Amino acid sequence: MENLLLTIDPDVINWSRAQFALTAIYHWLFVPLTLGLALIMGIMETCYYRTRKEFWKTAAKFWQLLFGINFAMGIATGIILEFEFGTNWSNYSWFVGDIFGAPLAIEGLLAFFMESTFVAVMFFGWKKVSAGFHLASTWLTGLGATISAWWILVANAWMQYPVGCDFNPDTMRNEMTSFLAVAASPMAVNKFFHTVTSAWLLGAIFCVGVCCWYLLKQRHLEFAKQSLKIGAIVGIVSALLTAYTGDGSAYQVAQHQPMKLAAMEALYEGGTNQGLTAVALVNPFKQPDYMSEKEPPMRLAIPNALSFLATRDFHGYVPGVKNIINGYTKADGTVEPPFAEKVSRGKAAIAALKAYRSGEKTAANLNILKNDMKYFGYGYIKNADQTVPPVGINFWAFRIMVGLGCLFILAFLIFLHYLYRRDITKPRWLHIAGLVLIPLAYIASESGWLVAEFGRQPWTIQDMLPTWAAVSDISSSGVALTFFLFLFLFTTMLLVEISIMCKQIKKGL
Repeated sequence: MENLLLTIDPDVINWSRAQFALTAIYHWLFVPLTLGLALIMGIMETCYYRTRKEFWKTAAKFWQLLFGINFAMGIATGIILEFEFGTNWSNYSWFVGDIFGAPLAIEGLLAFFMESTFVAVMFFGWKKVSAGFHLASTWLTGLGATISAWWILVANAWMQYPVGCDFNPDTMRNEMTSFLAVAASPMAVNKFFHTVTSAWLLGAIFCVGVCCWYLLKQRHLEFAKQSLKIGAIVGIVSALLTAYTGDGSAYQVAQHQPMKLAAMEALYEGGTNQGLTAVALVNPFKQPDYMSEKEPPMRLAIPNALSFLATRDFHGYVPGVKNIINGYTKADGTVEPPFAEKVSRGKAAIAALKAYRSGEKTAANLNILKNDMKYFGYGYIKNADQTVPPVGINFWAFRIMVGLGCLFILAFLIFLHYLYRRDITKPRWLHIAGLVLIPLAYIASESGWLVAEFGRQPWTIQDMLPTWAAVSDISSSGVALTFFLFLFLFTTMLLVEISIMCKQIKKGL
């Protein structure tokens, strides 16, 4: 791996990162709507099962059809995304394949086949199975999609907080020592619940937006009002749950990825009694001079709120970028080494591994690997600036996500007020607002993933493997070519999906 760094083309790294980001962004356009509509259609069919009214059966079929269109697109992009680990990131796949591959294999064998089996019954079994079995199939389709998300998020969480593993110098691979530690790590649990509840939120907003279009056109009014009620109730509950789980997710970031939190907050110099930044003048396209500036200009903050968010103590200590680079003492008294020491220990681990692989299988080399392997990735870092994520992107993406989340809560409260206290069919401004919420929901959803993935740069595995040590030694021109092919393919797929779904919505019940 060390020799590879001397020969690999830097363009391969950039194009591979761009290609993976492209695929992930497009894939995430389909996934949250799949999870969100699964809940909506399950509730609709439950209403049919309990009342036996044909109205609810028609409503359930309508939302199931939209679910199916989106579901098919999500599978196509997801399969390509998983193949990229082998084609573009072979060093990464070799280094952690025994761990990373396990949840992805379970996702493919269990969740995907579960979805495939019951989705067929859901679409084609209305007249072939009992109402109870069909209802169970609808809910199991959604459950399968949710379980699929669980295992993918377990794999992603492990990259951000590697646990339950030991490095084997004989195979040069990280090997799993505790499946439970990997599958149920605090990072994975919080990431899963935050992701799924945010997907329910997006599905609810989509449902509300479609209903608002019918209200604008004065079509299917009863269907629009009843679906809007379900969408608004699901929306307000999921929005509040998303906020709650988001707090838990941010706490985990503070514990295990302090540099990500510092980037999210544009916190250059930390300390106790830290305020949560509401707004500040942070350039999204340029990395700030965090080593010389104390804080970004025009900063407005909520006093002590960041300390509470990060430590559950209003007076807690939160490190900034400079503190992390220079080293600091944690609340429990343990010392986080400075960047220079991490680099030294990382290089020592690389040298010990090289010596071990050359036949020097001594206790001294094994001891170095045991103590310093967690800083292995720092041996490939040239300067401290490489360990700081893009501050501007993380800062603004986080605020867009949180700000829009607050807007959604307010919007659902207004919708519920009109649904239960006034006439929802009257205010056209509210119907237009419901339509506008749909693209805003996607912006909020993608912003969350930008924070999750940009925030852990430059690491593919936190502190253990930077992106330039994880990439495959392949031709940059080939990766560039496939980047543009995927860009064309995914854009075409997205446009086709939008076209089909719009035609189906216009067609109506």
